[in-house]
Amino acid sequence: MCGFAGFFTLNSRLPDAPEQIARYMADAIVHRGPGDAGVWVDTDSGIALGHRRLSVLDLSPAGHQPMSSVSGRYVIAFNGQIYNHLDLRGQLISSPHPNPLPQGERANNEWQGHSDTETLLACFEAWGVDESLKRSVGMFAFAVWDRVEKRLYLARDRMGEKPLYYGWCNNGFVFGSELKALRKYPGFSNAVSRNALSLYFRHYYVPAPHTIYQGIFKLEPGCLLNISLSAITQSPVDTPYVPCRYPAWGIRRYWSLQAKVMEGQSSVVHNEQNGLASLESALKESIRLQSIADVPLGAFLSGGVDSSLIVALMQSQASKPVKTFTIGFDEEGYNEAEYAKAVAEHLHTEHTELYLSAQHAMDVIPLLPQLYDEPFADSSQIPTFLVAQMAREEVTVALSGDAGDELFGGYNRYSWGPSVWNKISWLPYNARQKIIQVLIGLSGKVGSDQRGLNRFLPDKLRIGLLSDKLEKLGQRLENVNSIDDFYYSLVSEWRTPEDLVIDGKEPKTLLTNRSKWPDLNVPEHRMMYLDTMTYLPDDILCKVDRAAMGVSLETRVPMLDHRVVEQAWRLPLEMKIKNGEGKWALRQILYRYVPKILIERPKQGFGIPLGDWLRGPLRDWAENLLDPIRLKQEGFLRHEPIHEKWTEHLAGVRNWQHSLWTVLMFQAWLESQKGLN
Repeated sequence: MCGFAGFFTLNSRLPDAPEQIARYMADAIVHRGPGDAGVWVDTDSGIALGHRRLSVLDLSPAGHQPMSSVSGRYVIAFNGQIYNHLDLRGQLISSPHPNPLPQGERANNEWQGHSDTETLLACFEAWGVDESLKRSVGMFAFAVWDRVEKRLYLARDRMGEKPLYYGWCNNGFVFGSELKALRKYPGFSNAVSRNALSLYFRHYYVPAPHTIYQGIFKLEPGCLLNISLSAITQSPVDTPYVPCRYPAWGIRRYWSLQAKVMEGQSSVVHNEQNGLASLESALKESIRLQSIADVPLGAFLSGGVDSSLIVALMQSQASKPVKTFTIGFDEEGYNEAEYAKAVAEHLHTEHTELYLSAQHAMDVIPLLPQLYDEPFADSSQIPTFLVAQMAREEVTVALSGDAGDELFGGYNRYSWGPSVWNKISWLPYNARQKIIQVLIGLSGKVGSDQRGLNRFLPDKLRIGLLSDKLEKLGQRLENVNSIDDFYYSLVSEWRTPEDLVIDGKEPKTLLTNRSKWPDLNVPEHRMMYLDTMTYLPDDILCKVDRAAMGVSLETRVPMLDHRVVEQAWRLPLEMKIKNGEGKWALRQILYRYVPKILIERPKQGFGIPLGDWLRGPLRDWAENLLDPIRLKQEGFLRHEPIHEKWTEHLAGVRNWQHSLWTVLMFQAWLESQKGLN
């Protein structure tokens, strides 16, 4: 796992030598690769690549980057892992394609090393960039310079596990694994995008292709960007998509989730036995490939369905106990560590756990703006960082159970959303609003006793953090007129960000442009598709990547092998959500390895007791950032709605922890920008 950065420019008035600038940019992300550094420059073409290396495969100097292909045509800076690279090496010898390698030219004893980067470059030589991407199985982002065509290629993996930013700054095209690397380019002065800020306050994160800066963008998952020398003088600021205006550069999808979704839905596997067998086989193969490393390897274990299944399948293929790691809390309603411990004992893993306090959170909070580079407000970023930090003490690579919810119907909104909407949608609008107010009022009564109504429910029907979820349900049902409106409300925190962000206007996104949605008649599948395209890469995967790479830990997500994703979309909805419970298929496989009694309990998520902490140990920190005078002086946010929510939260009238956290994370990020560049 690594990080890279670079630039492409004809600007001859740079303050430092290109090699030095590329080194500055790469060194800004040294945490992504503390083991080695490299720079490559072609001054005549105006291209520079910088690289930081965290060695996971081939720890020798043969894995040094940037790396050139055998002929010298391609030079690459690569971040990630190509899991099937050994298979690709075999294919290179017997390739039927136009440019096969001569027999024997790449015999095993003639490779310089055994890194997947070297394999990928050989693939480019034989098949070109496009075909090589189609054949590769992995998580990755890369920049590759074609010295023949004088063209730069940027690519990101199919599901968006690895980040890649690009854009225009000071007459140059800049790119890199994190925004902090781009900020090191001389003259970086891109302004904060108030439109992107509006999107952030709606969703907790800035959705791709936008970033917090004008003129800087995220390359979306499954996309390939190419740009030639003649294009770098063009500097579009408001949009990343202008291939028609600037034919010298463009972006296209080399892999489309929408296409795979429709293919899967046209060939659904209705036989449960066959469907489960195919899914288990795909997961085992993914885990087998992702367990290959030349460094210590482990896994995150929460005790839930997803992580327990990954660990169970890992342990079934391992020759010694898998190292597992979990985080716990003393606060009731948040702690899952005891369940993780029970699963670990059953599977005989080598288990480590850490119980968190408010002080742990306070120690991490100052790090968050630098970790994430732009406002990011999923509060589980704190325990994610801490579990990664704990794991890094013993391993260099950790597998996670992420993506099980999006692919197999695990979120409550998939099972509750359509059910709730079907029950109330027939009512007149005014009647619906009265029910909504009852729900919001009831949440306060439930919240007065953490056990609340759960005391009267059987274990299977109990709901973790019931008070918060009743309040959220009531709020999200306000002023909605369809199930798709309801979904959009469920994934919105500030539902009218223009009332908060001064001069902010929300751009269109996939969530608001329904003409871009696949033709899925089942609302649950529409939600799952949209979450996989947006929330998964821009929140979940971003959170894990930055937290883990912040401590130089590589994370791998077996469920995001694209073949597992495609298999998931061949399963009918009833194999994902059955009797109101999600992840049915994953559960059936898991129960072959772990007793059902260790898994069945209310879904909690990976949260922290943020609301209580904001009223207690984090209060002084929060009040400083939320000060109305400060907000007026900064000029980004209207202070009135923030003050109202803060007052109600402190009084215990409403739990506004998530809304307030979005403001606090923006304010903390804004403060961190002072004095930069």
